[in-house]
Amino acid sequence: MFKGNPVVYQIYPRSFQDSNGDGIGDLPGIVERLDHIAALGADAVWLSPIYPSPDADFGYDVADHTAVDPRYGTLGDFDALVAAAHDRGLALLLDYVPCHTSLEHPWFREQVDFYIRRQSAERPNNWLATFGGPAWDRDPVTGGWYLHTFYPEQPDLDWRNPALVDAMQDVLRFWRARGVDGFRLDALQSLLKDPELRDDPPATEPFPFPLDPNYAQLAHVHSVNAPDIGDGVAAIRAAAGSDAVLVGEVYLPAAQRDPYLPHLDVAFAFELLFCPREAGAVRAAIESNPGERRPGWVLSNHDFSRIASRWGPEAARAAAMLHLTLPGAAFLFQGDELGQPDGPGHDPPYDRARRDPYRHPLAWDETPGAGFSSGQPWLAPLRAPDGPVSVQERDRGSLLWLYRDLIALRRELDGPVSFLDAPPGALAFSRGDRDVVAVNLGAEPWRDPPAGEVLLATHEASGPIRPLAGRVVRS
Repeated sequence: MFKGNPVVYQIYPRSFQDSNGDGIGDLPGIVERLDHIAALGADAVWLSPIYPSPDADFGYDVADHTAVDPRYGTLGDFDALVAAAHDRGLALLLDYVPCHTSLEHPWFREQVDFYIRRQSAERPNNWLATFGGPAWDRDPVTGGWYLHTFYPEQPDLDWRNPALVDAMQDVLRFWRARGVDGFRLDALQSLLKDPELRDDPPATEPFPFPLDPNYAQLAHVHSVNAPDIGDGVAAIRAAAGSDAVLVGEVYLPAAQRDPYLPHLDVAFAFELLFCPREAGAVRAAIESNPGERRPGWVLSNHDFSRIASRWGPEAARAAAMLHLTLPGAAFLFQGDELGQPDGPGHDPPYDRARRDPYRHPLAWDETPGAGFSSGQPWLAPLRAPDGPVSVQERDRGSLLWLYRDLIALRRELDGPVSFLDAPPGALAFSRGDRDVVAVNLGAEPWRDPPAGEVLLATHEASGPIRPLAGRVVRS
């Protein structure tokens, strides 16, 4: 299914397009806007969770794995979306949340052995929750403890229980039967834990990705990423089928993702997401994720600050060129193609982890509702510096058109990355024998950039490459 260097467009359904005026995006709204994604040249769409949920973690606390939240539509609406995506040549990926459910999922009371529970006077161990605080809470009904790697409203499933594995495999088969082409696997490093529930030791060195300060106090050698975790991922693959696309969100550095790879098509390469705007750091992030690690490159998503805010809006074009000229899969978060920055969020925050600023609806046009909703949007749509979709669509020099051109050019690039000499602050790498990507992340012009036929430029196509600009040239 995923051949070549696919481009996957992430939709945050709540913020993509509202079709009924309630201020919340929905499945019929996504159908209305699929042509935008097809025009970009994307290969697939990934939907963040659409399941019924009390929204303790905005859909990642699933209350029913085989239904659609009524705010987003119906199963019939979902079937129509699958058909519409396939008509446009787009694969459709669902977010599959394997490690936990909502406390309101019927299983929590009806299938108590589906969860990691212990009866004891004290907490079973010292494990911490990702968002801070102890990872064990008391169940007021049973009096025992249940594990939650994330919020207390998200009890962890026990993937060492064969009956639970069967039930979660049935979920995959249900959606595959409805035409789903694959799944993004949420928080996969949490799938299996130490069966002996041993304490995590104190951390002796910093984790390379952002962590809650409380959670970062421990080295999570027992609470996540068990040595046999590949068995759990294999069970997901067995149910999804060999032809399904499986994308792993494995929140671990590249070298620790290897046990997952035999069963995945793609694993997110988080090194680039958390990379500063500095040539040496970018090169190190790329070099840590060679092709055999099946990297899925991502610069923004619903959990972390957008690239236009992290690197600055003036670097949006250079970032796009870096992102879309790398081999492997590229994941675009809705609005990045417009240069959408972080927004103000909501006061008080809807999301306890304060991720609202990354989840604002994008602006489709210049009307009061920005084309997103005829009602009051749950968060205000954000207009990017170059304008909404309708404005950038008419401007052949806009960032939107650069994304389209880069994705089209991406089909022509072949071969692994091989870095070339470049001045301080700049990056140059070849793709195969004939194409070179040159991006200047420094403060001074690159006065003697690689020569050749300019296939695409973020700014000027000749002369020095200005700071925060780039070119792709063919020798």
